[in-house]
Amino acid sequence: MEKRELLDQSVLEERIGYVFHNKALLTRALTHRSYAAEHNERLEFLGDSVLNCVIGHALFLRDKHFTEGVLSRARANFVCEKALDEIAAEIDIGAFLRLGQGEYRTGGASRPSILADACEAVFGAIFLDGGFEQAQRVILALYEPILSAQTMNPERLSKDDKTLLQEYLQGQHLPLPEYAVTRITGAAHNQNFRCSCKIAKFGILEYGDGKSRRAAEQQAAGRALAKIREQGEA
Repeated sequence: MEKRELLDQSVLEERIGYVFHNKALLTRALTHRSYAAEHNERLEFLGDSVLNCVIGHALFLRDKHFTEGVLSRARANFVCEKALDEIAAEIDIGAFLRLGQGEYRTGGASRPSILADACEAVFGAIFLDGGFEQAQRVILALYEPILSAQTMNPERLSKDDKTLLQEYLQGQHLPLPEYAVTRITGAAHNQNFRCSCKIAKFGILEYGDGKSRRAAEQQAAGRALAKIREQGEA
């Protein structure tokens, strides 16, 4: 079986601008659960919290006119899988990931969810290794292009899909969507949710996946809204 060659982790340290005192933390942050029993899921959980705090604070300082609703929506858009995938591509984190053979063969090294999780795990590892200020410095440096004035556009600050879908249905005097959790997988600290979004009026039933019920519902709502637009109803 052909052995996969990984880039040296020192290259990643150079790209993120942080050198670990405890190299084992970085190794663990880059280890997927398909590779070893000691993997990055707990670090991912920690990194997600650190990331939300750092980005929330950055947005709070950026514009005093941002309301709570705008701040919440903007933060959600900046810490979502799509944004993290941008960061992952910039530092090519997939080239450092330790994946099981099966996961690698099925494209795990380029799968957005795995790359996003690894980024969060690295943030968590930096927090443990160097403290909050170092984690904050690294995150803000990596996010600088995304947080720049040019990218603070209506799409980044827009209402989320659940809100848009609800407002559309209310405007048409139609019942609100019916959401339901259809599946929960994973360990208690790293659960994955699948939720459905049903709009009986249009015969629509869409599904979404996410690390929280809210995230899964958002994805399902977005797909339902897209389906309505395809049908020419919106």
